[in-house]
Amino acid sequence: MEYSVTLSQLFNIKEEYAQNIITLLDDGNTIPFIARYRKEMHGSMDDQLIRQFSEKLDYLRGLDKRREEIRELIKAQENLTDEISLLLDKAQTLSELEDIYRPFKPKRKTRASIAKQRGLEPLALEIVKQEEGFIPLEFAQQFVDEEKEVPTAQDALNGAMDIIAEQVSDNAEIRKKLRDIFRGSASLKAVAADEEQDSVYSNYYDYSEPLKKIAGHRILAVNRGEKEGFLKVSVSLDSEQPLSVIYRELDNGTNSLCSEILRAAGEDAYTRLIFPSIEREIRSEMTDTAAENAMKVFAVNLKQLLMQPPVKGKTVLGLDPGYRTGCKVAVVDKTGKVLDTTVIYPTHSETKVAQSKRKLLELIKKHNVDIISIGNGTASKETEMFAADAIKEADHTVYYMVVSEAGASVYSASKLAATELPELDLTLRSAVSIARRLQDPLAELVKIEPKAIGVGQYQHDMPQKRLEETLDGVVEDCVNSVGVDLNTASPALLLRVSGLNSTVCKNIVAYREENGAFSSRAELKKVPKLGPKAFEQCAGFLRVPESRNPLDNTGVHPESYTTAKELLKLAGYADKEIKSGKFGDLPSRAIKFGTKALAEKLGIGLPTMLDIIQELSKPGRDPRDEMPKPMLRTDVLDINDLKEGMELTGTVRNVIDFGAFIDIGVHQDGLVHISQICDRYLKHPSEVLKVGDIVKVKILSVDVKKMRISLTMRGV
Repeated sequence: MEYSVTLSQLFNIKEEYAQNIITLLDDGNTIPFIARYRKEMHGSMDDQLIRQFSEKLDYLRGLDKRREEIRELIKAQENLTDEISLLLDKAQTLSELEDIYRPFKPKRKTRASIAKQRGLEPLALEIVKQEEGFIPLEFAQQFVDEEKEVPTAQDALNGAMDIIAEQVSDNAEIRKKLRDIFRGSASLKAVAADEEQDSVYSNYYDYSEPLKKIAGHRILAVNRGEKEGFLKVSVSLDSEQPLSVIYRELDNGTNSLCSEILRAAGEDAYTRLIFPSIEREIRSEMTDTAAENAMKVFAVNLKQLLMQPPVKGKTVLGLDPGYRTGCKVAVVDKTGKVLDTTVIYPTHSETKVAQSKRKLLELIKKHNVDIISIGNGTASKETEMFAADAIKEADHTVYYMVVSEAGASVYSASKLAATELPELDLTLRSAVSIARRLQDPLAELVKIEPKAIGVGQYQHDMPQKRLEETLDGVVEDCVNSVGVDLNTASPALLLRVSGLNSTVCKNIVAYREENGAFSSRAELKKVPKLGPKAFEQCAGFLRVPESRNPLDNTGVHPESYTTAKELLKLAGYADKEIKSGKFGDLPSRAIKFGTKALAEKLGIGLPTMLDIIQELSKPGRDPRDEMPKPMLRTDVLDINDLKEGMELTGTVRNVIDFGAFIDIGVHQDGLVHISQICDRYLKHPSEVLKVGDIVKVKILSVDVKKMRISLTMRGV
């Protein structure tokens, strides 16, 4: 297969670009490196698109590998013909290839294989021919044989029908047509496994929806209900249409006696063999599509969460709420260094609450705390109310924010946490994580397995390996788009940098501890096992603010340093100015010179030159600073305070297929259904909303008993 031709058509790009990406990937270049530093070779495709390109390339290569395996297997049986070979070449999907291979696939014992052993295949072939004047029952008399367990002519006909039924089931063309009918006309049905038993799946106790209309989240919900034993699920289809396809393929109408047998064999093939098989295939296909879409939503949400703006330069007090074991407290300074830890009991007796308030105010005063970061888990609401009340008595203004504590307990029990915070008890480490994830969400959340961060739906029902790959790709893209400080990054953060593996990351940290801070990017070359290829892939994503060369603190790749200096000289900067590292007016100077003319003069592509200009004009630029700032609070609401029609400001916490969950400052997030997001039709809420967005909402209804809050954004 000409992969570059196929992929250029699929992704609507030049064939030359497709071939370049294939070559770059095959040469061991990482996706972040290709996306950022080889733009001219692929027309400035983003990392997400290149990742999809890479996955499709792997699929096509796997398809070709399986194509050749099947060809060799059929050839070994001496059944390979030019016609079969051509069909294999034309097959576009794995299911098409498997359909072609089906008749040749070694089968376990079947009714058809038993009939063949009894010598009934010639009878089946004669019936299929449908010659005029042929009387099947008479011809079947020849095959009666007590020893072969064929006592009567009717038994012989029954065996022949089993052979014909299997041939129909193995017919690739019939299967293709029937799959299309299923996709267009079948419905998914669910009924209660036990009507007496109430469950969260009660909406699906009498449910039917056409396959072509069913939303992905409903497929996943029904699957889970079936897995947990609450639902019985099936695919429903009127048999008239598929049977007519089979009859047309089998029966030419020349012999009514043969027609009767062939139609009976066709019906048996459909009900006994084809329907159950295609039902499994279609449900598997639907589940795969629903899972793939759910993973895309998870990936988008994760990216938004990781790219939340850091709250820089603030001392933060982290609170990990709890009832019986108390609320764990950790104070961290502006760099995330732990200053103090303790445990308070804000949900216990009045005496304990008063003691807890005194302790909290002491810590706020002692460390000049700016913000309190509260985990959103068990006892979060009570802890938030306690903190909001306590900070009113603080000697300076203190804000608070409720943050997702998803994965904090996973981190606190990890080897990484034990290495980073060996002196702290496991329970206190999670309070440190909660404080740090407000200061720099990306640097803290990379320490946690992405799927434990919990901003998706039905994540435990996803193919775990595929989910892991998808989310790891998101983390890698986020880390590399922001850049990493070489002298402060943890091994967990370094591990996400393009081109670095765990051994090299450990060596970087060991080198730093032994020799002090890196003074330049070039010094990376002294790190053991960090060779030229790894340096090429990682250098542009690592920042060295302490370097004497200002370019070391930008996204300009070392391979472009000479070009960058030439660019500055052409733009009229003197040597003295170049050493200063301040080039704020570079964009306007470049426009004055003419960006196209400037790129031609430098002998580089326009995308690379524009990237260099952007980086030089804002050294140390953090793309997260352009995102909406997190909403800090000083007071708290109770669900009982909410009234219909009340307008509030909230933060988007999770975006799912049917809407979005909004934190409006009460313990329970409110749901904005997709129909209430805006006045126009939306295919998916992510068209309008992203995790971290600050939005205005109105209360539609509140169910205090069920802790459900329904919100709208329409007309607000």
